[in-house]
Amino acid sequence: MKVQGKHYRTIWLSEADDNVVQIIDQRQLPHKFVIEDLKTVEDVARAIKDMYVRGAGLIGATAGFGMYIAALKAPRESEQAFMDALAADGEKLIATRPTAVNLEWAVKRQFEAIKSGGGGVEAKIRIARDMAQTIADEDAEFCRRIGEHGQKIIEEISRQKGDDVVNVLTHCNAGWLAFVDYGTATAPIYAAHDKGLKVHVWVDETRPRNQGASLTAWELGQHGVPHTVIVDNVGGHLMQHGMVDLVITGTDRTTYTGDVANKIGTYLKALAAKDNNVPFYVGLPSSTFDWQIRDGVKEIPIENRDATEVKYIPGLLDGEIKSVLLTPEDTQAGNYAFDVTPARLVTGLITERGICQASEDGVLGLYPEKR
Repeated sequence: MKVQGKHYRTIWLSEADDNVVQIIDQRQLPHKFVIEDLKTVEDVARAIKDMYVRGAGLIGATAGFGMYIAALKAPRESEQAFMDALAADGEKLIATRPTAVNLEWAVKRQFEAIKSGGGGVEAKIRIARDMAQTIADEDAEFCRRIGEHGQKIIEEISRQKGDDVVNVLTHCNAGWLAFVDYGTATAPIYAAHDKGLKVHVWVDETRPRNQGASLTAWELGQHGVPHTVIVDNVGGHLMQHGMVDLVITGTDRTTYTGDVANKIGTYLKALAAKDNNVPFYVGLPSSTFDWQIRDGVKEIPIENRDATEVKYIPGLLDGEIKSVLLTPEDTQAGNYAFDVTPARLVTGLITERGICQASEDGVLGLYPEKR
């Protein structure tokens, strides 16, 4: 995607020093565009935990590069000491965010590739570098394919409406900022817009971190896609009055039976969509599937974050980003970061391999090797 006309990914190796990983510090958006250097495993862990980076795909890619940095910093006197250090750093990265499955997936994929590679420690470091780049490249390519498949849904709705505007509602940020490029929920929107279809996006602000208002709106604006920011509770009203043709969200973990864990509030959008016969789709690459869990509501761990994210809200004041207290100072606040939408409320899953029903048969039909 482009920022003021220049192409960026969300994570990359520094051109000046490929021992340094660079990211866009998303805490500063939409008011400031800041590139941050990650030089240590502690830098990477902080970037994931404190949401410099966010979104399932990008968290996974960041963890992949984090394991490369871990390999660069690990002791080299023996392969055993090297691998022991990698294992410890991998556990440190996995512990930063519990809900997104891509994080653990990327760390384990890196560890197994490094462990199985021969040629000594230096060769293993090269393997870690190559695998980090492979994970990032795959994420971008899978999201591009999600866009191709999902665009056909928008195109069909456009045809049914006589080429009128297709109104898409999305929740949180599942755009290119949440992945390495393209995004999942937004990839079909960008593909449709680039093809010349008339698309308008209702952007949930997505409290408490406001990732819709700050991130999704920013990147849609950069791409020239018409959009309107709404407070989270408006979605049901819009659906009741025929102002939403389609809902597309992302997901941080999806069971192979079709249950979807996404940013808190997604479940309520799915209920409203079901009540108003609005199609509800979820975009995800295969790395976001959890192939072990059957019952998402009972088994997916839900992150409970710091209450200050609910009590305070950041914004731009006199050219500086400041936080403002919203609640009485001594009031307690709960900050459940995700909820789970049961498969019965999901119209379909848009993956890099195509679109399937949100069911065990549907998912395994696209991924028969996982049976």
